[in-house]
Amino acid sequence: MMHKLPRLKVLILTLLMAFMELSALPAAFLGKITFEDINPMYFTLMLNFVIALLVCWLCQKFWIKSLKLGLRKSGLTTGLKRYGFPAIIATLVVTVVFCISLAPFDNQPTFWRVLIEGIVYYVGVAVVEEVYLRGLLQNLLEDCFGNSQNAVLYAILITSFLFGFGHVFGALGQPLGTIICKTVWAMALGIYLGSVYVKTRNLWVPIVLHFVIDICGIPFCFSTSNQYPQIALVTSLVAYVLLGVYGLFLLKNKD
Repeated sequence: MMHKLPRLKVLILTLLMAFMELSALPAAFLGKITFEDINPMYFTLMLNFVIALLVCWLCQKFWIKSLKLGLRKSGLTTGLKRYGFPAIIATLVVTVVFCISLAPFDNQPTFWRVLIEGIVYYVGVAVVEEVYLRGLLQNLLEDCFGNSQNAVLYAILITSFLFGFGHVFGALGQPLGTIICKTVWAMALGIYLGSVYVKTRNLWVPIVLHFVIDICGIPFCFSTSNQYPQIALVTSLVAYVLLGVYGLFLLKNKD
């Protein structure tokens, strides 16, 4: 159990990491890094991920020593086998629909752009977001609702709402329908990832699944468009809402 002072510390660390991710600060002040055809923004964001994780590690080591995030090897393979198959299916379906709806591809990125923008960047996204959303915030909320029999559910729903709301900023400039869909499916994914975390208590499991889900965006590296085709938007919404429903089923199942 976290007592009053550690709760405040965890909240401060959560807000700090969220601010760093959404603002890209302080890395945005350090100048642009250019390489091949990679958008310099990605280097800034990834550098900020490293800084945010370093801050979190230092805080856990010297300031919030009682904080346990669940970053351990044991249970990772079992958790992925037990709860990861639906995420893999959803990712395959969405990726195929993206490929079909974005064709014919009108961009020829270098290998480095696909690697950095389509893979490495999303590793950072998965680690940072799962650390401060599931590892910090969800655990904090669950502890705050400790006297309620629905403490876990409340913690997951609130965290998922904030996870979805946070995606509004990344969707600005897109059509309103796209913003709404991305917000809704992010909330649903938050429920799924939060439920998996509760079932496994191993943060690496939702981190890996978060990454798997995100790499469906690789086809956009081969297109000059940043708009979601309608069929891809609908497919993503349905697939990810179903993952959210599956997450609720996991919570109901007391195995």
